[in-house]
Amino acid sequence: MSRRILESFARPFLIDTHEIFISASVGISIYPSDGETAEVLLKNADTAMYHAKEQGRSNCQFYSTGLNAAASERLDVENDLRKAVERREFLIYYQAKVDVRSRRITGAEALIRWRHLRRGILSPAHFLPAAIDTGLIRPMDEWMLREACLQSRRWQAAGLAPITVSVNVSNSLFHGSTLVPTASKALSESGLASQYLELELTESIAMRDMDTSITMLEDLKRMGIRLSIDDFGTGYSSLSYLQRLPLSRLKIDQSFVRNLGTDEHNERIIRAIIALAHSFALPVLAEGVETEEQFRKLEEEGCDEVQGYLFSRPTNAEEFERLLRRDADSRRVA
Repeated sequence: MSRRILESFARPFLIDTHEIFISASVGISIYPSDGETAEVLLKNADTAMYHAKEQGRSNCQFYSTGLNAAASERLDVENDLRKAVERREFLIYYQAKVDVRSRRITGAEALIRWRHLRRGILSPAHFLPAAIDTGLIRPMDEWMLREACLQSRRWQAAGLAPITVSVNVSNSLFHGSTLVPTASKALSESGLASQYLELELTESIAMRDMDTSITMLEDLKRMGIRLSIDDFGTGYSSLSYLQRLPLSRLKIDQSFVRNLGTDEHNERIIRAIIALAHSFALPVLAEGVETEEQFRKLEEEGCDEVQGYLFSRPTNAEEFERLLRRDADSRRVA
């Protein structure tokens, strides 16, 4: 029955000459093993349905006792997350972007962390899915954009050379029609020059509504903000959007970098991405670089910048400032 339901939703619905696509997620509980009352059965089916959504949607999942613990933990995270937004429990870590030829720091990616009162510092993997489902991702994005601009300006005021700070933009902020005014306000309040702000989008976000995306990105580009496509090669990887979108950079996903030196297929993909980007006059940054061998391979292929544990782990603003000062000192010695 669930398969028939999913198959019926897989076909487009025609409404006023428009094709509308709808996905469905099905949760199943069975009497009496999963409950003996309608209330309990519905509650457990609901838990199974959320599990189906977490598995990528458009599928069905049966209830299991283990899901109750997972659902309870998820509810705790959502409740704590709402309080965290009010209490401003978030902070930003920064990871260096390094020029391949000079090995100097050229920028930093801003990465959100949660300073949880009981569990300590949490990475996005622990709370971003809940933030997206609850709609809290947008105020988090807006705060992060403002704070990253302020921090970059603080480093400049402390006498450090200007670097580009990049911020990931979620689907909620990008398609919520507030990104342009939010970015403008962040730059204005911080005093940061627009060329030192970069916004990173995934392919799926940029391609969701191409015409709207182009209009918004062109507005941002006119403001002087840099724009890059994150995780290139894992989504649409369409030549048409490379030609139409006003991009400043492509980022190669770390999944391709991870097996460099052991997987010839990955090497060919990276070589093709770099050649493609350069044909559009776009510099390329590779993520997840952890070894000298990976770095050398990327250097040989003509990659422009790298980011990863080989040069720095994500760290708080104070530690990153020390990293910038060491980099500046090494430049003076050279």
